[in-house]
Amino acid sequence: MTSLVTETPAAQSEDAAAHFARRLSLETDCWDVHESLKSGAPDFVLFDVRGPAAYARGHVPGALSLPHGKMTERRMAEWPEGTLFVVYCAGPHCNGADRAALRLARLRRPVKLMIGGVTGWIDEGFALEGES
Repeated sequence: MTSLVTETPAAQSEDAAAHFARRLSLETDCWDVHESLKSGAPDFVLFDVRGPAAYARGHVPGALSLPHGKMTERRMAEWPEGTLFVVYCAGPHCNGADRAALRLARLRRPVKLMIGGVTGWIDEGFALEGES
């Protein structure tokens, strides 16, 4: 008997490997960001792309506030070419991080999305900075 899980056959191993490698090239998660920030020398710049009021209420420690609408070629010139940017927003119900990632990619800047956003960060048990 076929279940809903096996009704569609799994991808070939090579296809699955390519798919998941591609996803990891575009995304990172809250745990990996936390561990990198904890090292004290992260090799990326972390942007909270929500509005300034949401950022002030609580953000990932070390994140800079830069809403996607403020990401211009001139503003991004503050960082050297090749700098990796990691972006996040409120959580899976918000597409602000996708918009920011798209904008950065169109500016030819390396970018990854922190999946889960603030919601994921809190779900992992990590504290926010600036919480009121």
